[in-house]
Amino acid sequence: MASVITGEQVDGGVYIDVGGRRVWHYRGGEPAGPPTVLVHGVFGLASTWGAQIADLSRAGLSLFVPERSGHGHSPDHPGPFTCEDMYAETVAYLEQEVGVRANLVGWSDGGVITLLIAKRRPDLVNRMVVVSTYVNRSGECADNDFFTPIRARKPAAMRFLEDGYSRVSPDGPEHFMTVFDKTLEMLDREPDYDVAEFADVAAPTLVVVPDRGIARIEHAIELTETLPHGRLAVLPGTHILPVESPELFNPLVIAFLAADPSSHWLPDQ
Repeated sequence: MASVITGEQVDGGVYIDVGGRRVWHYRGGEPAGPPTVLVHGVFGLASTWGAQIADLSRAGLSLFVPERSGHGHSPDHPGPFTCEDMYAETVAYLEQEVGVRANLVGWSDGGVITLLIAKRRPDLVNRMVVVSTYVNRSGECADNDFFTPIRARKPAAMRFLEDGYSRVSPDGPEHFMTVFDKTLEMLDREPDYDVAEFADVAAPTLVVVPDRGIARIEHAIELTETLPHGRLAVLPGTHILPVESPELFNPLVIAFLAADPSSHWLPDQ
């Protein structure tokens, strides 16, 4: 695995040391605005959020966009990928780089990580948006068009993922299959949390589920009803909804991070 230098600037971001790991991250938006951390999912990287960064910046948010170990520009670490490891790495990042309560926007298993942080470290979280997320395998849509071809190692899916990885990873293209196999091993067993575990999450949370995504709509409803301050949005699209339809997704995120949507309508008395 590659050795990168703390403080080295690459592709608009910089390498930092997070708990002994070299992590690449991007900082943008309004420095004085509400801190907002974008947490990508498996096979993702900072540019996955490319259709969000400009709009969220114009909305006055201060953006933190880390790439977790083994993804994007961040070198891999020894050992398996697990939700618990990603949780620990993200908490360390929040404590070190943000230092105050932040809005968290998590995509795919990045949403699982943000939910775990809100449950266990509420002192780090202001408001949350989770998109296309399931917290256990029963919440995953069978034969979805994202993970199914990846698990089957379909050539087109493999080429797409390998090309994206090889362009930026300091570990080089020869390390792709190691990361790919580690990811599939994780997907075969995780996430594995009971929805009821998130019943004490205090942060206002918007659960966004595409109607043709990887997460079952029934699972998203159950999660939303379990969260004390959960709200639900079902939008037309697939697992890559933020890329496909930023004109739908971005205003929704910006509005929810700014304030609670209405919960009741009462006519004038």
